[in-house]
Amino acid sequence: MAKIIPQRELRNENAKLMDAVSAGETFVVTRNGEPVAELRPVQAARKTFITRDDLARISAAGVRIDPDQFRRELDDAVDQSV
Repeated sequence: MAKIIPQRELRNENAKLMDAVSAGETFVVTRNGEPVAELRPVQAARKTFITRDDLARISAAGVRIDPDQFRRELDDAVDQSV
């Protein structure tokens, strides 16, 4: 749950709030009582490269996908008409 703080607190307690955000907290900043911004930790970027060891570990999990069922579920979820 995000903590609501006024703009004044953001200005006056900048360093303390940045430490709290780094620790995982989220804040909604208000101006004149109205929410105007959200201050939250940045999500870690996904890896675009996977190591050989990671691939081996994932492959060992034994997850199997039925291609026919996958196609049916895809067709149900996405409108394929032009």
